[in-house]
Amino acid sequence: MDPANLASSLIAAQAGVLQQQVATRVLKMTIDAQASVLQLLQPAAQAMKADPGPGIGGALDISV
Repeated sequence: MDPANLASSLIAAQAGVLQQQVATRVLKMTIDAQASVLQLLQPAAQAMKADPGPGIGGALDISV
């Protein structure tokens, strides 16, 4: 095997490893951001379940 081909293969393998590391980091950042949004929205969702307010969830008269 030609040494230049071997060196090229090793460089390509290293580039692939770097790409995988970057992709993993971006995925982790996305998951962390989604978790933050869910933590922000959770208290509001629980408040709506506990007391939706007057006129919400009552019977609706649809007769004409």
